[in-house]
Amino acid sequence: MTTTDRTNSSGSTGPAGAPEHTLDRPEQTASARVAAIVAGRRARHRRHASATIVLGILVFALFAVALMVGNTFYTPDEVIRVILGETVPGASFTVGDLRLPRAVLAILTGFGFGIAGVSFQTLLRNPLASPDIIGISAGAGAAAVFGIIVLSLNGPVVSVFALAGAVLTALVIYLLSIKGGFAGTRLILIGIGVAAMLQSLISYMLSRAANWDIQTAMQWLTGSLNNASWERVLPMAIAAAVIVPLMLSQGRALGALQLGDDSASGLGIRVNVTRLLFILGAVTLLAFATAATGPIAFVAFMAGPIAARITGPGANLLLPSAFVGAVLVLGSDLIAQFLLGTRYPVGVVTGVLGAPYLIYLLIRTNRSGGSL
Repeated sequence: MTTTDRTNSSGSTGPAGAPEHTLDRPEQTASARVAAIVAGRRARHRRHASATIVLGILVFALFAVALMVGNTFYTPDEVIRVILGETVPGASFTVGDLRLPRAVLAILTGFGFGIAGVSFQTLLRNPLASPDIIGISAGAGAAAVFGIIVLSLNGPVVSVFALAGAVLTALVIYLLSIKGGFAGTRLILIGIGVAAMLQSLISYMLSRAANWDIQTAMQWLTGSLNNASWERVLPMAIAAAVIVPLMLSQGRALGALQLGDDSASGLGIRVNVTRLLFILGAVTLLAFATAATGPIAFVAFMAGPIAARITGPGANLLLPSAFVGAVLVLGSDLIAQFLLGTRYPVGVVTGVLGAPYLIYLLIRTNRSGGSL
């Protein structure tokens, strides 16, 4: 028997001695591909779950530190007793009335900014499309400054003005962008233009204001937790309790929208309804968060891209972004209070962190295209 005959009888090579092509074994190739796909999906799910759990633990750890650390250190036992309603001399007022509402408000506003930011970035398929960039935060700021300087308002009324300003600005941007069909690029460009106009209006009002009004307005524009109280926590808590679960339940639909309107429709997603739901939910969360603390700079902008880097590709970013937003606000507030020698508003620290990150993201987007 010749070498060629022996080779052919073994079935491992072709008639001329060439190796058999993998397409000649479709069953084995298909099963291997399915196994690889399943293994890859499981690995991504494990990474997403692990990263989300770690972020949740980090939020809890920062929350505990925020309650214990200050001019007076309180033990975990004392903090737990205060939370459970016991009267602890000294700690009941400091922890229960000062630190606890501040920490809770930081978490809630971090959730709001994080989910709002990643919703816009995912819908528009561009990491630069955050409320900080497209003018919604500027709308809240302009309304609040108008109330403080022109109408001499203060307290909760300013928050109501900020809430109305954010909603009205988002509505104007959306209506201008849907002429001729919805386009994410058009919305971003219109939002940037509206933001520039509103920033000019804010600068004009500040240039005409009295010194005492400028100080109040600038503190609000920077974003601060210094005025945290249970009265400010309650509206944000109600908004988060209603909107966050609703948006999380539609996370798969949001991911499908990244594929494009036609592909999402083919998957059974009601594109217009889903898009409107997320825009309304994101604007409402952002408006309530901004009304409670002021527009804390760059939290909505940074939360989504950071969560995407941590959880990996193809993951649902809503819950991880909420945790990242809470970590940014809580961590920055601790840094602003205790690590800089002088106490600063939390927005100062997030602004210092966010500015170089914006430059990095601009460079990265220019190289690889707009995507989380």
